[in-house]
Amino acid sequence: MVYLDALAHATDLKIADVTALAEHNPGIRGVRRLSSTLQHVDGGAESPQETRLRMTLTKAGLPRPETQIEFVDDYCRVRIRVDLGWREYKVAVEYDGVQHWSDRYQRSWDIDRIALLEAAGWTVIRVSTELLSRPDVVVERVRAKLIAEGCPL
Repeated sequence: MVYLDALAHATDLKIADVTALAEHNPGIRGVRRLSSTLQHVDGGAESPQETRLRMTLTKAGLPRPETQIEFVDDYCRVRIRVDLGWREYKVAVEYDGVQHWSDRYQRSWDIDRIALLEAAGWTVIRVSTELLSRPDVVVERVRAKLIAEGCPL
């Protein structure tokens, strides 16, 4: 899945085109598996870890999140983008790679960005590499926030 998300993100890959190609070649090894996999592809993932995070949440039965949610300023410029979330419930999930901890400017912007999102009524769940290695914890945190915001889980 990581590779397909990366390919979709980096190119103009259309899932419908791949599906049509697979349907025209039903006897090729792996086509059935490809067809079931394609429904999970999301070109919004900007890193393998974002894909893994999204797949962890959806495999646990949570609703599919939207990726790269944009927030614009008064001049319609993108001011903030979050990795994934649910607009309806104002719940965002952010994967924080090493640059979010090692780059002081990135760290400062992250603090400001989270404050702006929270001021707009959003709940932000931050996930690190270490936390992603404990998927049950991540899933329960997200599930609890979605339920608290009215998601019928």
